[in-house]
Amino acid sequence: MRQMNTTVDPGEIAKFEAMAAEWWDVNGKFKPLHMLNPCRLDYITQQIAAEFNRDLKTRDPFAGLRILDIGCGGGLLAEPMARLGADVVGADAAERNIPVAQVHAEQSGLDIDYRFTTAEAMAEAGEQFDVVLNMEVVEHVADPLAYLTACQQLLKPGGLMVCSTINRNAKSYLMAIIGAEHIMRWLPKGTHEWDKFITPDELFDLIGNAGLEPVDRTGFVFNPIAWSWSLSGRDLSVNYVTSSIKPKGYLRMGSS
Repeated sequence: MRQMNTTVDPGEIAKFEAMAAEWWDVNGKFKPLHMLNPCRLDYITQQIAAEFNRDLKTRDPFAGLRILDIGCGGGLLAEPMARLGADVVGADAAERNIPVAQVHAEQSGLDIDYRFTTAEAMAEAGEQFDVVLNMEVVEHVADPLAYLTACQQLLKPGGLMVCSTINRNAKSYLMAIIGAEHIMRWLPKGTHEWDKFITPDELFDLIGNAGLEPVDRTGFVFNPIAWSWSLSGRDLSVNYVTSSIKPKGYLRMGSS
């Protein structure tokens, strides 16, 4: 287990612990993300199991797999991956998220390598993973193609990237911005910019241009009557997720 820096003020650690408790409170301000998480995990685990021929009913089905959760936040995806036996790295460009995630992982008895860094920096360092989880990040970056290219470089040949984002249309504006930010106040106003949303066809093109092979896209659909999320193979109108593979014969530029 990585040790906390001994120069850290104990009072500041106490603040992080308080934030960690808030982040992981299923009935707190992050309740909508907790509601979505089982749906995300269902998709992610099924895709990883299929790609790497793993049986989810066995103990530690992801043992031997190195998984990167880029944009890990407080660790809502990194922790389940670690519990399934994977060697997990959680990376986030928002520095204050890292101590929050570290504190909760330690409290949960999980060994997760959390880092304040970027996909580009990790790619430059030559890091390699079997799986890259890239959830709700691509709509926030300045250059989606460059970012996805870095994610591709982080994958081993034959590796899997799972990438989710938000579609760009009138419905997504009403649901993700007007509804989520202004009416329900699930997110702070200004969290999303509608013109940065990406359509499924655009994302598939970006993924392909980044050197990956798109193999699946599925919708995350919210039912306001049942107040729950589900997977849909047809409804990609707002939230959706994709899977793509790095070709096994792929060579990096300059390779021979």
